Amino acid sequence: MIEQIYTYFTLETLYIWLNIGILPFWLILIFFSQSHLCKYLVASILPIFLLTCCYIFLLYKAYIENFVFIENFELYLGLDNILKLFQNEYFLIFFWIHFLSINLFTGGWIVNDSKKYDINKVLLAFPLLFTYLVGPIGLFLYWFIRIFYSKRFSLFD
Repeated sequence: MIEQIYTYFTLETLYIWLNIGILPFWLILIFFSQSHLCKYLVASILPIFLLTCCYIFLLYKAYIENFVFIENFELYLGLDNILKLFQNEYFLIFFWIHFLSINLFTGGWIVNDSKKYDINKVLLAFPLLFTYLVGPIGLFLYWFIRIFYSKRFSLFD
């Protein structure tokens, strides 16, 4: 059975499943941000756990196929090195899981934090959508909205 799972989940198949699998979490965050479903299903450890399992599976798969993990640290040496690393499919999908995890975690944090200030959920949809597409811009947009709801300007919390 494990061999069947291993052969079914090619890198391309995993990439497609990751992109399809993350959408329900984001749809719940955007449209049902104040619900218990969001609280227990999305803004919890569950999606991060699922992405971690996928990441571990990929680490195993990369190890079996003799992926040289030490070369990943070359990304700090310059743009040419990171460009070279992104040509490797394993590195690219590792990066993609990082991207999905961080953005989803940030979206969950935005929803949890917005409850403290009773931010309108319709207004909250915009920073969540931007966080899904372009993480830091969505987080900045939320921070800007939060200033008006909290009636104070703070650079840290």
